[in-house]
Amino acid sequence: TQRGLSASDAAVAHGVSAVTARKWLARFLTDGAAGLADKSSRPAKSPRAIRPNIALAIVELRRKLFTQSLIATYLGVSKATVSRVLRRAGLSRFSDLAPVEAVQRYEREAPGDLLHIDIKKLGRFSDVG
Repeated sequence: TQRGLSASDAAVAHGVSAVTARKWLARFLTDGAAGLADKSSRPAKSPRAIRPNIALAIVELRRKLFTQSLIATYLGVSKATVSRVLRRAGLSRFSDLAPVEAVQRYEREAPGDLLHIDIKKLGRFSDVG
């Protein structure tokens, strides 16, 4: 290193392993200070990722009310894959397919124009207790 320390000595001084220190040194020598910046750990390629056309087919079949098992069998993919795609699309449950009914609101021009009372009608009691 520039201070005359070995990679092992520099690692001990900074509380990291010697392997990490050598890796950082190699990055610094090839890319300079930019090589030491944090990088994304996301893989550049995902060869086993599901193809977009299959994901679209899964969603379309779900909209036609196919079950997850039936979709998996029909398309030749695993149930876990179907479940993962449907979860991302927000369609895991059949109830997710139904449109949400709007709440009926009763609004009036001024406060007090509409009074809402919840009551429970009870029968008459002739005896106490």
